[in-house]
Amino acid sequence: MAKRPTKAPPAPLAVAATPRKSGRPTSAKPRPKKAAKPALATESPAAAPTEAAPPPQPETADPFAFGADQRHLLETLSLNLAKAAMTAQSAIAEAALSQADRPAALSPDPFNVAPAMTSVMTSLAARPEKLFQAQADLFGRYMDLWSSTSRRAMDEEVAPAPSTDKRFRDPAWSENPVFDVMRQSYLVTSEWMNGLVSSVEDVDPRVKRKAEFFTKLLTDAFSPANFLASNPAALKALAETGGESLVKGMQNFAADLERGAGKLKISQADYGQFKVGENVATAPGQVIWRDELFELIQFDAATDAQHAIPLLIIPPWINKFYIMDLQPANSLIRWLSAQGFTVFVCSWVNPDQDKAEFGFEEYLNKGIYRAIEKTLEQTGQKQLNAVGYCIGGTLLGAALAHMAARKDARVASATFFAAQHDFAEAGDLLLFTDEHWLAEIEQQMDAAGGVLPGAAMADTFNALRANDLIWSFFVSNYLMGKAPAAFDLLFWNADQTRMPKRLHLDYLRQMYGHNALAKGEFEIGGQRIDLSKVTIPLYFQASREDHIAPMNSVYRSARLFGGQVTYTLAGSGHIAGVINPPSANKYQHWTNPALPDTLADWQAEAEQHPGSWWTHWSAWLHEKSGDQIPARDPKTGPLKPLEPAPGAYVKVKS
Repeated sequence: MAKRPTKAPPAPLAVAATPRKSGRPTSAKPRPKKAAKPALATESPAAAPTEAAPPPQPETADPFAFGADQRHLLETLSLNLAKAAMTAQSAIAEAALSQADRPAALSPDPFNVAPAMTSVMTSLAARPEKLFQAQADLFGRYMDLWSSTSRRAMDEEVAPAPSTDKRFRDPAWSENPVFDVMRQSYLVTSEWMNGLVSSVEDVDPRVKRKAEFFTKLLTDAFSPANFLASNPAALKALAETGGESLVKGMQNFAADLERGAGKLKISQADYGQFKVGENVATAPGQVIWRDELFELIQFDAATDAQHAIPLLIIPPWINKFYIMDLQPANSLIRWLSAQGFTVFVCSWVNPDQDKAEFGFEEYLNKGIYRAIEKTLEQTGQKQLNAVGYCIGGTLLGAALAHMAARKDARVASATFFAAQHDFAEAGDLLLFTDEHWLAEIEQQMDAAGGVLPGAAMADTFNALRANDLIWSFFVSNYLMGKAPAAFDLLFWNADQTRMPKRLHLDYLRQMYGHNALAKGEFEIGGQRIDLSKVTIPLYFQASREDHIAPMNSVYRSARLFGGQVTYTLAGSGHIAGVINPPSANKYQHWTNPALPDTLADWQAEAEQHPGSWWTHWSAWLHEKSGDQIPARDPKTGPLKPLEPAPGAYVKVKS
């Protein structure tokens, strides 16, 4: 760029400059004067004719010169880029210092991915014809891409390749030829890599799935959408805000590093917008029992009469119970109360180091059994209906078999939400249960005093849906500089609990590792558990897109029990499939009173219904809940109320 003059230029001469060629910048510096030609010896200076001066002409404007506005924008952008860089560097330095005194990771490959990838590559190398065919396929795809790109460069009308990938929904990914090539070449390569690994046939299925999972994680991470220089939406925001978007992004980055005590803990929601008991978990009720392991909450009646047999819900201890009571409009607890059920919920303690040696036996005897005892004491009934959600349902199933062996009939019927008892096809969480990873988990728990930090489970669940729960927030929060949205579901998702070391390791080894419950090899309280001895009516709910408790895994679980079992399949996933109030008119569900050998056979005869499955379950539950009695008041039962719902345990942060 030409330098701007430091002094005022001289006034224009009364002569015209020769017109400049179009397109060439005008230099800001004055041109040096040419030396005058020497006079001829035969001529005298006086005799030399005087040349006429050319007519004056104004100088051409310098296209590289900035006006005041442009200079200000450039200076602002430069300052903001420097500020963003300094913010990021400072945050990373502080994070490094905070991590300096922590022990190094037990293994550079805690998930033991290297042997899985070696097995896959060895299989491919043993079949060179397959590898050659895959390479030819990749070459053909790239030839198609470059052909369309070349035609587009020659101004031919070429329709951009369609993409349903949410990462590339900004129009610039298709409209700008450069970014379109980036997008398509990335998709071609990533799809080819993932397809190549999936095509291997002679490798153990679990080893192959591990290779597939981590190949997908790798290709997701290298998406051009995840980098500032190759994301057109982020670059546009950078230009439009004069770099302010990147400054805000790095401030978000620094805040997340600080919140994670030196480890990046990506914010998924504006956590400051929610407070448990004030704008989430607001269903009215009373804590009627509290001990070292749980609080028992009885919720207020919403009808004048209620069923005599109460309903006790056992939620997972991995999360907090208020997923069933986020807002009045989608609260399962409020909805059940409005249907005339007396609702009790076991709110688990957020365990600390003193619970490190608590295992299944403690959670059975001090948890489920005591919750049953206190619910019946409060209502004066001899039986109750129970609900087990996720891992809470796993323990409830074992408890029912334990009760059946002891002829204990206090539970009249049970419902399972997204709960597994057969873990042979338990989805991608199986990848996190080999001994290499369990050794890493055990080290984390030992460092934390005998409990698994809540963030560890959050990281695992986020990895199962990395594009949705990691990279989308990485781009939005850091590259775009946006503030996280006020989303109650993601606020709950981040409100994780700790887990006792003994309980968690036993769960991963016994259930996921050995599938002991399904095989009849699981023992609790000195009793070997046989699920086929459970003959009370059971209702199983699964979700079609559930990646944590896959629908086939839940179906296999349902077939382990004796007696009458009802299986219902809901639309959507692990959370939205369960928490789907009828008023939302969302998704669909399928029913089939039979329980044939396979899920495919069940689906072939299943009937589809629009909307929520809650109404189908409610009809089933009404038949098993006894006569109508005057509505119960939690404040007037035999157990005196300790404090209003949602209680104290649910408010303890990890």
